[in-house]
Amino acid sequence: MQLKYNRQPGFGNTLLKTLVKLFLVIIFFIFAIFLIEKINFPSPNKNYDIEVTNDIKKL
Repeated sequence: MQLKYNRQPGFGNTLLKTLVKLFLVIIFFIFAIFLIEKINFPSPNKNYDIEVTNDIKKL
C-alpha cells in the first residue's frame, strides 16, 4: 500500500512558522531601535530667544 502525500500542512505547523516569523520581525525592530539610539545626531548649538507678547499693537 502506497502512502498518500499530504500537500496541506497541519494547523500547528503553519502556526509555528507564523510565530517564528513574528518573533524574528520583533527582534529585528528591537535591534534597529537599539542601533538608531547609538547614533549621535547633530543638535543646534544656538538657543533661540523668541519674545511672545499678548499685546495688540495698534497701527
